[in-house]
Amino acid sequence: LGGCHRLYLSDFLSLGLDPALTVKLSNRGIEAPTPIQKEAIPLALDGSDVMGLAQTGTGKTLAFGLPLIQQLLADLGRPKLKTVKALILAPTRELVNQIAQNLKPLVEDSPLRVNIVVGGQPILRQLNMLSRGTDILVATPGRLIDLMDRKGVDLSTVKFLVLDEADQMLDMGFIHALRKIEPKLGKPRQTMLFSATMSKEMEGLSTAYLNRPFKVEVTPPGKTADKIEQSVIFLEESEKPAALRDILLKDPQGLSIIFMRTKHHAEKLMKQLVADGFLAASIHGNKSQNQRDKAIADFKAAEINILVATDVAARGIDIPGVSYVINYALPNVSESYVHRIGRTARAGRDGQAISLC
Repeated sequence: LGGCHRLYLSDFLSLGLDPALTVKLSNRGIEAPTPIQKEAIPLALDGSDVMGLAQTGTGKTLAFGLPLIQQLLADLGRPKLKTVKALILAPTRELVNQIAQNLKPLVEDSPLRVNIVVGGQPILRQLNMLSRGTDILVATPGRLIDLMDRKGVDLSTVKFLVLDEADQMLDMGFIHALRKIEPKLGKPRQTMLFSATMSKEMEGLSTAYLNRPFKVEVTPPGKTADKIEQSVIFLEESEKPAALRDILLKDPQGLSIIFMRTKHHAEKLMKQLVADGFLAASIHGNKSQNQRDKAIADFKAAEINILVATDVAARGIDIPGVSYVINYALPNVSESYVHRIGRTARAGRDGQAISLC
């Protein structure tokens, strides 16, 4: 897409989207496409493979979801038993849930079905759901492998593959799962890969799974959102609890996410905050899926206003009202920092990221 052409892509209709889909977007208060959506949607509607790079919170889900849904609506027909038409892989349960929540309103009043499969949920229920066939399946790689091993899903009819937050999938060791899943997919197919960061490993992934992809990049990889005010406080380790309380008390009603390195420390800090009178909950790998879902739901509803999390939550939490991200313990790699603080300043809002060092 040339620069002059790009100037005229000012709304969703001009991107080539069906008017019925634009109405559904309007009903959700979404009137104008984001930069990554402007770049990616026309290419995806043309059937091209797309590699999209954009910072978190910029609308990547709709960038692949809208063209995916439009193409499926143009070729309706009930999926056969156990089969899948489109597969979206994401690294965490939270991100899978978020993607599905964004897509389901767009397929209302249509025959298309969006199903999810993640770990931590009854596998027999998932097998029963998949047995009826699925139009769009959003899944974590590990649970999908489990279902494949039980012969509960047939991926040979998949014509669309999306890898969302693909760099995180690599970081979490899902490359072996991807290698096992990919040969089972239908061909030819359209593949879209989306991420906020880029690396040599990501280049290798795109070469392996994408066919002559168009690369769209709306911000430099690893760049943080412009509207995040970032600061760091240097202090002794023993001074961190008091410093954290001071930060939280400055805005008692503000929504804050506090990031820790380990599950043990996240749970310990959450319990201490509750004992100090704060409304807090935690999400980490030792929590069941129901516990994690409830914590996020309570946080969205402002029944609690502090969420203590490990990096399992750095991607997949899309809550526009988060005012503060606090790095109680700094991550070891810059990409994790980018994704952590991307939980604030979403959807055009301002936000603060404070690191205790």
